Amino acid sequence: MGIDVRVMREDWADPAVALPDYATSGAAGADLRANFAPEERAAGLILRPMERRIVPTGLRVAVPNGFEMQIRPRSGLALKHGITLPNTPGTIDSDYRGPLGVLLVNLGLEAYRIAHGDRIAQAVVAPVVQVEFRAVDRLEDTVRGAGGFGSTGVG
Repeated sequence: MGIDVRVMREDWADPAVALPDYATSGAAGADLRANFAPEERAAGLILRPMERRIVPTGLRVAVPNGFEMQIRPRSGLALKHGITLPNTPGTIDSDYRGPLGVLLVNLGLEAYRIAHGDRIAQAVVAPVVQVEFRAVDRLEDTVRGAGGFGSTGVG
């Protein structure tokens, strides 16, 4: 399936940092990389425990109408270091043209250094459907009914 997502680098972005790409032929998510401004590249960024920061990718994207770009954590960073996204998945709407930053949080016990060019998240492009919300006086009954959190069993 050939969905075209146009990508533009910021004027300051390092062109040596790869555009989003898939690590394997079966990967659902394309890796996003940290791309720091020239004066920040050598130092990178230190993310302390429980700290949240927006990490720049140096990119802007144009997602086609009818699709969204979901920004998701990388499982290895989450498992090994506690690095994740507090708003997962983050959504890039088809009409957004601003900078693509990745909001990361360190849930680990130690500070974590993000280096220039590091893979920090993954992007999954998915179809979306806009619906019409309609007020009604009554909803149809179901077997589950009003059972909420934990109502379908343990775990």
